[in-house]
Amino acid sequence: MPLTGAAVEALRDHFARQMQEIGDEYEDWGLVFASQTGNTISASNVVGCRFKPLLKLAKLPRIRLHDLRHTCATLLLIKGVHPRYVQELLGHANISITLDIYSHVIPVMGNQTVNAMEEIFT
Repeated sequence: MPLTGAAVEALRDHFARQMQEIGDEYEDWGLVFASQTGNTISASNVVGCRFKPLLKLAKLPRIRLHDLRHTCATLLLIKGVHPRYVQELLGHANISITLDIYSHVIPVMGNQTVNAMEEIFT
């Protein structure tokens, strides 16, 4: 999956911090986010012990972790990213799933169509 430079840097920083904090019992399973022993972290632990406290600390409203996925897809579509790429990022089996879920964003993209037509014909 292609990542932004900022995302790569943040993940490298996270990995470096994780390597400093872990003990000798750490087993490298190749996970980006792992427990102190290198194993997977349960979803409920991520949400309850990490995500919700971060929202509170940042004084943000309570949302589901899954809402970040929807926000990402919506913002990408608004910025003009082709729905096929959004589909691939989200892992939807086919484009109709992506378009059905995010069709509310498509009208916003209508101006891009008009602008493109004006560019073509002027």
